[in-house]
Amino acid sequence: MLEASHNSELPVIPGKRYFTIGEVSELCAVKPHVLRYWEQEFPQLSPVKRRGNRRYYQHQDVILIRQIRALLYEEGYTIGGARLQMETGNSEKVQTVHLQQVIPQMIAELEGVLELLAADA
Repeated sequence: MLEASHNSELPVIPGKRYFTIGEVSELCAVKPHVLRYWEQEFPQLSPVKRRGNRRYYQHQDVILIRQIRALLYEEGYTIGGARLQMETGNSEKVQTVHLQQVIPQMIAELEGVLELLAADA
């Protein structure tokens, strides 16, 4: 998992039972509105809600958020690809989805280069 020892830019997770959304935001370097959005996109992420719908995250939620952050920001997955990775844990399926999204972009770029080369000739 992504503990602070594996990722030097993120602080160590304190030994508390519950964390507020602001604390998790600082621990994971993700803004609160992004955390709320991820709750809708990733069914595994469901903080405890108390007192007027205030969110309280547990230690495993913080680790999960760091995993999601790594998939999206460091490995370049889309939300759908990251969700698939989190649900299945099968990197081959996720790699296929990722390639299906990247290959058309690469083809378009190469066609643009060909057009530029043809115009210069």
